[in-house]
Amino acid sequence: MDPSFIFYLIAALLVLVGIAGIVLPALPGIPLVFAGLLVAAWADGFVHVGWVPLTVLGLLTLTSFAVDVLATVVGARRVGASRKALWGTFVGSIVGLLFMPIGLFVGPLVGALLGEYWHTRELGRSTKVGLATWLGILLGLALKLALVIAMLGIFAFAWFF
Repeated sequence: MDPSFIFYLIAALLVLVGIAGIVLPALPGIPLVFAGLLVAAWADGFVHVGWVPLTVLGLLTLTSFAVDVLATVVGARRVGASRKALWGTFVGSIVGLLFMPIGLFVGPLVGALLGEYWHTRELGRSTKVGLATWLGILLGLALKLALVIAMLGIFAFAWFF
């Protein structure tokens, strides 16, 4: 058996787990996709994909960290969320993992809502903060998905052209 086959298999698994990690907050999605693409390029001896596309992929991976943090914070801050709401979002995301798949989407919303309610004791405002935070998370999810599609496109372009 050709050892490069095993490397390509590992690369494909890393990319697939990375794509799942875009939705599952416990997994570092885009870094796993990058690792998979790097392994695939390495398995080929960097013949098809060289340092320029890999550098671009690395920069997109770094961009994903900013997207992860900023999308949620921007959504929450636009409506003046408190620190307790942001912590509630974090805790809600972790607790939501226990109730997958619905918990992934409901956990951050409920966490932000409860955190803001704990801070202000205003249900209307807390609901608004919870929804804004949740929309920020969805925006981040969409942006990370776009980054992964761009990364796969850049890799494929470099491989075939």
